[in-house]
Amino acid sequence: MTPETSEHIDKARDYLSKARSLVAVMHYHDEAGRAAYLAAFHAAQALISERTGRIARTHEGVHSQFNKLTMGDARVDPELRRFLSQAFSLKAVVDYETGPDAVVSPEQVEAAIATATRFVECVAELLA
Repeated sequence: MTPETSEHIDKARDYLSKARSLVAVMHYHDEAGRAAYLAAFHAAQALISERTGRIARTHEGVHSQFNKLTMGDARVDPELRRFLSQAFSLKAVVDYETGPDAVVSPEQVEAAIATATRFVECVAELLA
């Protein structure tokens, strides 16, 4: 594993830890949802970096490149392949939306953290 790949996995795990703390300590569900997405984003970057020697420059690029690299791989649950695109909406709510509907529910964030955890561990296994 290259140093860059390892750094992305470490950052992914840091974001998982932040997501859990944001919920448990601060009760900031919106920020925790954003952190869960970023955990998966950095794990996907790790896989992209390791397999291609490059880094995708946009969120959409990471999503599509991850899906391309894992297409047909039975070790990657289809739910995990959809997660990046779905979880990006959590980040978008925090970063761009306003008003009373611009919130992430506790149920959404708990599901996102659980799936992000599976995502990061799946990628770590693929890279092992």
